[in-house]
Amino acid sequence: MDLRKLKTLIDLVSESGISELEVTEGEGKVRIVKNAPPVYVQQAPTQYAQPPGMQQAGPAPVASAEPAVAAPAVPAGHVVKSPMVGTFYRAPSPGADAFVQIGDSIKEGQTICIIEAMKLLNEIECDMTGVVKEILVENGQAVEYGQPLFVVA
Repeated sequence: MDLRKLKTLIDLVSESGISELEVTEGEGKVRIVKNAPPVYVQQAPTQYAQPPGMQQAGPAPVASAEPAVAAPAVPAGHVVKSPMVGTFYRAPSPGADAFVQIGDSIKEGQTICIIEAMKLLNEIECDMTGVVKEILVENGQAVEYGQPLFVVA
């Protein structure tokens, strides 16, 4: 995708009421999110055909011997997941105390965080009574639908 198209897309997102735009063109993919941490785009490498009669210079590529990294395991306990895409906030306002801390006892229906989506602040309630064992998301971080937020036991 060329720079002019990218600038046009950025201008459209900044001038419109949408908070996120994702465009796929060929093997390239661009995601523009308004008011979120920067997202870096990685484009698949382009392969060029070699002219006939030319030989490849240098040794053949060697496969990497590094082991694959396993996905982090979610700790034992009930996992409270995000019901929507948005920005996660632990407190009702920037200077206020967080809704919950690790080790706090919470009741079913208690507000545990806010997720901002399209300029609306949505209070997220816990779906069980228990103790907060772990907070899996940083304040101000973008979250996806179904992403684990808290572990309650």
